[in-house]
Amino acid sequence: MSSILPVACGTTRPHRLFNATPQAARCPPKPISRQAKLLSTSWFPLSSYERSDRFLTVARFGSNESPLAKFPPPKLAPLEIVGGNAAGAAAVKIPLPAPVTEPEDMDVEERPATKSAFLSEAGPRPIDKYMYLRDLREHDTTKYYQLMLNNAQQVLPFIYTPTVGQACQEYHSLGIKTRGLYLSLNDRGSILSKLRSWPQQDIQVIVVTDGERILGLGDLGANGMGISEGKIELYTAAAGVDPSKCLPIALDVGTNNVKLRESLEYKGLRSARPSDEEYDAFVDEFMQALKVWRPHVLLQYEDFGNHNAFRVLEKYQSEFCCFNDDIQGTAGITLAALLGALRIRGGRLSEQRILFLGAGEAACGIATLISYCMHRREGLSEESSRQRCYLMDSKGLVVASRTDLQHHKKPFAHDAPSVRTLIEAVRMLKPTAIIGVSAVPNTFDEEVIKLMAELNERPIIFPLSNPTSLSECTFEQAVKWTDGRVIFASGSPFDPIEYKGELHNAPQANNAYIFPAVGHAAVLTKAKTIPQAVFLVAAEQLAAMATIKELQTGSVFPQFSNIRSISAAIMAAVVRYLVNTGLGTVPAGWEGHDTGEGLDWRHMASAAMWSPHSSSRL
Repeated sequence: MSSILPVACGTTRPHRLFNATPQAARCPPKPISRQAKLLSTSWFPLSSYERSDRFLTVARFGSNESPLAKFPPPKLAPLEIVGGNAAGAAAVKIPLPAPVTEPEDMDVEERPATKSAFLSEAGPRPIDKYMYLRDLREHDTTKYYQLMLNNAQQVLPFIYTPTVGQACQEYHSLGIKTRGLYLSLNDRGSILSKLRSWPQQDIQVIVVTDGERILGLGDLGANGMGISEGKIELYTAAAGVDPSKCLPIALDVGTNNVKLRESLEYKGLRSARPSDEEYDAFVDEFMQALKVWRPHVLLQYEDFGNHNAFRVLEKYQSEFCCFNDDIQGTAGITLAALLGALRIRGGRLSEQRILFLGAGEAACGIATLISYCMHRREGLSEESSRQRCYLMDSKGLVVASRTDLQHHKKPFAHDAPSVRTLIEAVRMLKPTAIIGVSAVPNTFDEEVIKLMAELNERPIIFPLSNPTSLSECTFEQAVKWTDGRVIFASGSPFDPIEYKGELHNAPQANNAYIFPAVGHAAVLTKAKTIPQAVFLVAAEQLAAMATIKELQTGSVFPQFSNIRSISAAIMAAVVRYLVNTGLGTVPAGWEGHDTGEGLDWRHMASAAMWSPHSSSRL
């Protein structure tokens, strides 16, 4: 039986990608809200903004039809204020996403066939393009940023993932001129002095790594500077942070990578990583120095090892404006991908059973935000919401009977039989979604993916491991083994493919959709802290923005080529949350520009973005 794409005027339209029921498809006309009337010249996905006890359907505004899938609207729930407010403060509600107009974009079937034709002079290999772009940034910054901003979707893979992985592995041998700040154990007692000696003092954003877990490549020590340098460029590309106010930092605390530290070309400390006590004292000196030097700076932790990542975040997140992108940013983009997937296949988030392959920073961060969303938006208890998420580590399913579990895994250790393999877990749990964060390639094999397709009409399969060589499966495999029915998102980019005459796009769950906008909003509001709810707000805003054209080809995100417009909407939503909760202040010049629907604040967010023609002291 043909599936139905619902429309509001009582008609039906078949489309095989949407599995709507006739009841959802045929409905009486519904009144157009005041929000819709204000935007009658264009359309936005109402499903995130208007309440209903049933699935929302397409609204028609003027001559433009607003096609909607079956993403049920989130329910508002009280949310305790955190991060510096007095205990016992009144509960606040997370606002629903502001209306979003359809981005101006090219037809999804007319995307450029080549990613890097304009970089052909750089050389054939991705690492050649990486080095070319670094050299261009140093010698012609205006041209570099024009190239990056005008071709973000094509250029960023050579500035950050997946190419930056190879760059970090070879950082010590590529002849790279470092543009960030190294702070080593030898700098103990003088970290504040080194910060005050940095040539540019008006720093707003810092990305810091200790190099212990670079992507899925392991301990790269001081070579991790490449990850901070690459990541911080995304703040400018995606959300318009002035690059002269961005500082990449690497904490050089040694490395346990014996081969690397014994290399004659390696420039970092040639010692093993220190004890927890010594490490914690060093990191604390760094954090306290930051508070004195730049009290309102945004600090992003990047690629810390599991053991330190959770401890450092837990210790400082209630005192500093900081977050860990591997834990929280990855959670935000993955939640957005899931909510986008439900716009295609229907159903509520709290009805999903989600199985993670991997149980480290990313898995625990994603599972925590997903269960938080189920609890706050759909009314599940905290315990019940966590029971919708299962983790697998190298020893098998994470279950309550195991005695070897690390602290961060225990909230997701359920009373279930112990199984060792992924295929056994899929057979037993019958998940609606599998999420790969294992950094082990080819683990979503044909048997696993075909079983997911037997269990689900539209299986959700997200191989998120970076770089591409570590992806749990390829896009082509997921499409072929599900006969084109997969709802897919990956950590690294894959090219679109044609299968049985239909174009299928491979949406990349790129954290750059989330963290630059969150970070810039925090900078603008001088946020005290960045609580978990901020990433829920950002994820919901992003999930509402994919157009019907994008959904029809399997894209759960709006096109990355529109990233600055997307970021402006997310920035406005996050600014509103931070201001409403007292965690931040209204940005200078934004007063009196708020209609209550976020439209003017999106314009203000766009106006706050730096461009190559803006003044900057690079």
